[in-house]
This record gives sequence, C-alpha cells and structure tokens, in this order.
Amino acid sequence: MPRQDSAVMAGSLTHHGSPNPGYNSNNAVPVPVITQTDSRDKWSKKMDFLLSVIGFAVDLGNVWRFPYICYQNGGGAFLIPYILMAIFGGVPLFYMELALGQFHRTGAISIWKHICPIFKGIGYAICIIALYVSFYYNTIIAWALFYFYSSFSSILPWTNCDNVWNTPNCTNYFGKNNVTWTNSSRSPAEEFYTRNVLEIHKSSGLKNIGGVRWQLMLCLFLIFTIVYFSLWKGVKTSGKVVWVTATLPYIVLFILLIRGATLPGAWRGVVFYLTPKWEKLLETSVWVDAAAQIFFSLGPGFGVLLALSSYNPFTNNCYRDAIVTSLVNCLTSFVSGFVIFTVLGYMADMRKVKVEDVARDKGPSLLFITYPEAIANMPGSTFFAILFFVMMITLGLDSTFGGLEAIITAVLDEYPDYLSHRRELSVLGLVVICFLGSLSTLTNGGAYVVKLLEEFGVGCSIIAVGFLEAIAVSWFYGIKRFSSDVQAMLGKSPGLFWKVCWVAISPAFLAYIIVSSLLKPPQLTLFDYEYPDWSITVGYIIGFSSFMWIPIYIVYKLVWTPGSLKQRLVVCLRPERTIPDIHADSLNMAAVP
Repeated sequence: MPRQDSAVMAGSLTHHGSPNPGYNSNNAVPVPVITQTDSRDKWSKKMDFLLSVIGFAVDLGNVWRFPYICYQNGGGAFLIPYILMAIFGGVPLFYMELALGQFHRTGAISIWKHICPIFKGIGYAICIIALYVSFYYNTIIAWALFYFYSSFSSILPWTNCDNVWNTPNCTNYFGKNNVTWTNSSRSPAEEFYTRNVLEIHKSSGLKNIGGVRWQLMLCLFLIFTIVYFSLWKGVKTSGKVVWVTATLPYIVLFILLIRGATLPGAWRGVVFYLTPKWEKLLETSVWVDAAAQIFFSLGPGFGVLLALSSYNPFTNNCYRDAIVTSLVNCLTSFVSGFVIFTVLGYMADMRKVKVEDVARDKGPSLLFITYPEAIANMPGSTFFAILFFVMMITLGLDSTFGGLEAIITAVLDEYPDYLSHRRELSVLGLVVICFLGSLSTLTNGGAYVVKLLEEFGVGCSIIAVGFLEAIAVSWFYGIKRFSSDVQAMLGKSPGLFWKVCWVAISPAFLAYIIVSSLLKPPQLTLFDYEYPDWSITVGYIIGFSSFMWIPIYIVYKLVWTPGSLKQRLVVCLRPERTIPDIHADSLNMAAVP
C-alpha cells in the first residue's frame, strides 16, 4: 500500500476508535499515529507460544505449594474455593493480560501510553519485581542441579548416615526395625540438604550468612548460561527450547505418578490428600489461600503474559488460549498432588506413622528433603532421582524464561532507539545483573535470603500491582474501549460475564488478598531459625522498593505535564495513542512518517 494511503487508513481507524482519538488535551494538534511494519519478532508456530505460556505458568509452585495448601485447607473441600477463585478471579485476569499484550504489541512499560499514561510506574514496578524473583528463583533451580549431579551414583548420597556431613542425630529408619525417632532426629535426606547442599549450619542467621558456596555458584552459572542462549535471539530461540522444557515435566510427572501409585501405602496418601473437611470452608484463611494460590499459579501481573502475547498475530484467538492454558495449569497442580501424596503415603507406611506426621514439610523442603528421601528407598532409586530433578530443572527454567523475557521486552520496547538492535548485549547485561544479585542466596545462609525475597520481594507487591493494573484497564481505559479492542482482534465482543469480572469481581478478588495479607503479618521461620524483627522491616522495605515507582511516576507525570491540574489529569489519564504500533502486520500498512 502506498505511504499516503497508509496514512489515510491510519487516520480513519483512529477517528473511529475513540471519541477523541489522535489528539492532545485541547484537541487542536493531531498526535502522529505511528504504525509498525513486520520488524517485531513473531512466534514461528502457535504451539511455541502456548508452550511458553504453559511453561511459565506451570512451575515449581504447582508441585510444592498446591498439594500442601490443598491438604492444609480441607483436602477435597479446598477444590471448591480454588475453582471459584479461578473462574471469577484468576482466569479473567489471565485473559485480560493476554488480550492487552496481543492488541498493543508492546512490553509492560511502554504499553501504558496506550492505556493510561499516569500508571506507567506499574511497568517499572513489574520489572523490579521480576528482578527480585530472578535473584532467588534461579538459586532454587541451582539446588536442583546440584541434586541432579549428585544423583549419578549407584547409592544416592542421601540414603544413609555414613557421610562426612552427617551428625550423631542422623537417623535412618528405612529398612530397619525398632528405630527410635526423637525431636532431635534428622533423616539422611535432611542432613544432605542442610549440611551438604546449603551448609546452613555454618551460618548463624541473616546477620552472618557466611561465604559463597562455589559449587552452587557453578550450578547457577550453568543455569544462567542455558537461560542466556535460550533468550538471546528472542522468541525464535526460546520458542524452540520450550518444546523440551515445557513437555518433559509432563512425561516425568506421568512416570512418577505411575510409580507412586504402585508403592505400598500410596492409597493412604491419596485419601489424606482428598478427604474433604467441609468445616474448613467456613474459615476465611482457606479462601485467602485459594485466591493467592490461583493468582501466583496463573501469574497475571508479572508482565510475562503481556510480553509473550505481544509476539502473537493480531487476530490470534487469545480467548481460547487463556481457557486452554488455565485449564492445563490447574489440572497440573491437581495431578501433582497425587504424585506427591502417593509417595508421602509410602513414607508414612515405612515409618509406621500417620501421613500428617510425614506431610509437615512444605515449600522447597518438600522437594529437597521429603521426596528425595522417598526416592532413595525405592527400587531403581538412581533412575527416579535423575528423572525427578530433571523435571524440577525444566519446570524452573520455563518460568525463568518468562520472567526475564518480561523485563527484556519491556525495556527494549521502551528504549528501542538504543537497545532494539542490541538484544544480545541487553540480554547478557540482564543475565549478569541477575547472577550478581543472586550471590547472597548462594552463601551458607542463602536459604534465609531466599525465604525473605520470596515472601517480601514478590508477595503483596505483585498483588497490589495486579490490582492497580485491573483498575487502570477496567475503570480508566474503560471496559467499553477494552471490549472493542478484543472485538477488533476476535471478531466478537467479550460476554457480560467477562466484563463484570474485569470491572468488579477480579479487582475485589485482589483487594481481598491484599487486605487479608496486611491484617495477618507474616511470621517467618526456616528450620529452627526465627527471623528477627529487623529482618521483617527489611522485607517490607524490599517490597516497597518496587511498588514505590507507581506513586513516584504519578507525581512526576503530573508535575511535568503543562496546564492546570484538571488539564494535567485529563492528559495523564487519556491514552496517548489509541491505535498503537501494532496493526501494521494485520492491515499490511507501512510506516507513517
């Protein structure tokens, strides 16, 4: 199409897209509409995108967090609040982010000039939170890599108490009768994790976290090397890597499920996992846990869905993608519970104790102590240990790909003149920053830092960011305008259910989590260590350090925008351009000068 005709079409589209499109605050001077040619990367195949989204959403939390929360909050009864929170809160937010990214075709920072410029600080907050996640999440993958390497042995090193790191408290009860288990007793798997992998006994707490473990630093270096070469060329490379990292965990989960189901005592674990405790539904904490679990599991608000969907064709069916990937995510969490609890039932049978006595571990301890301990005492233990830790590494890598891609896409789209042709160097710089930021988590007391960052670096901050994002889109950008955007892509407007969820139910869902979290401040403990009060204060500072960019940018935008306060508010709340850089590929338009 000739350039002049392109400009006419762009102007016509702009005119019909908004009551006051393409104009500044006084509607006097047209704002130039900038369209984009095919320079933006695109997914090679639709499955590349779907596997990337599934890989991001299905992470280690599906394996360690959901099963624990499920049995803690009423077993089978917990599925009721979980499903309700998914339908009315998690999935609508998931769908919203996919649609926003696909329509506006840009990252988490620059997208706000198309939505509500005054909220651009949300994009910066998202990037900082993603950095905090990378500081601790990849360390957990490094622990799994350490275990993976240690698994290449005919006798797994956490099977017995005959190793140099073991203490007199080490008690091996598998295959032995009349073993006395006391409060001071420690299993071989626990001592392998705490005294050989972490060497946490050399740290007295956050005041003295000790030196960096060179073995873990080497593992983390290998992890970030894989991450770099998966992301350096964009979605063309990461879209191929996820064919392995997103599918392999399901193959391993299926194998482990079959193995777990054939173990003696497995049924005890399944009964414990699913037996409904209906009275739990009357407790507010159960509903809060269900809401938080579905939010962190699906991952809206992290900027990843915006980034990944921004490389989609304009007319891609993002509605179907949201439903399919959400279902896969929730079903994976549910099936993971069977994988975990069949093994816990087996351990309870071997220990001759109740399942609840075995199932007290949660979080990383479930994956690095409880499950490896059970594997070590199975026939073919080496094979199943290798499989299990391969699954953990691939589950973690997918989420890291998504988290870092959110930062890369946001920064490159915000500063295209400086960085768009230097992606490889930009990715390298980001990976180096993440590696250096992770060094404190590789120390003897690194596990204490991981717990602190996990609780405060993400926690309330990302939920507050998600809440403001939902409010900005539904209330300020406007549900009518957003629905017309979806209609432009899919050919039909979202139904009443989605509109009600976006405007009222989903923001209320997030506000509910925030208020409940603030009313119940966390009391952090790890092993026998209780976090001191000053560390909780540090945690709140870490959390605020990301969120603070939202009010800072609001003030900055209002101060630097000319005019009266009313005029400033009008300019700052109105989208700068209603036809973003993105329709060129679907309309075959050339760039407008």
